[in-house]
Amino acid sequence: MTDDTPCNSVRFVVLDSETTGLDPRRDKIISIGAVVVYAGEIHLQDSFEVLLQVAYNNSSVTVHGITRDEARDGFTEREGLEMFLPYLGDSIIVGHHIGHDIEALSCARERHWGQRLKNRSLDTMDLALHLERDGAFAGQEMAQGFSLDGLCDMFGIAPHDRHTAGGDAFITAQIFLRLLRAAQRVGRTTVGQLCEPYVAVEG
Repeated sequence: MTDDTPCNSVRFVVLDSETTGLDPRRDKIISIGAVVVYAGEIHLQDSFEVLLQVAYNNSSVTVHGITRDEARDGFTEREGLEMFLPYLGDSIIVGHHIGHDIEALSCARERHWGQRLKNRSLDTMDLALHLERDGAFAGQEMAQGFSLDGLCDMFGIAPHDRHTAGGDAFITAQIFLRLLRAAQRVGRTTVGQLCEPYVAVEG
């Protein structure tokens, strides 16, 4: 895969994870949810979800709702990664504010095998900001702050199962499809054009 690879020929894995906190080196992954977008479609038959064991309850339970008792029958972190990493393969990772999820997964992989994730990634907020600058949303009311909920409102997507890994991955995949169509309209049709980091322009 190169920067010139057409987006329609790339397997994107849209993912979300729930964690015990915001420090990827200290906190642990509780759940991973993912679904594939390929050739402009969400492939529900190619989805992934896993619940991992957690040692104790903490304040993050108020966000994701997963308690230690609920996760008792989950997989260990190593087992969960052994299932998820082959599913991910060399696909491009997509997510909203995806940096935290990638760092959490990289730290977990490093703990067990001494290796970090090397996949290319795409943040849907970065892409939305690029497309706004490109004029792709002319005439549309813009999402406030480009939050996940704001983009749901903008595109008329019902935010079912918010703050669950599988639910947020599916919501993000629906947003990503809208962004892909908008990207095509303004000529962003290659991997390099889609995954370009967003840099704010002053003035």
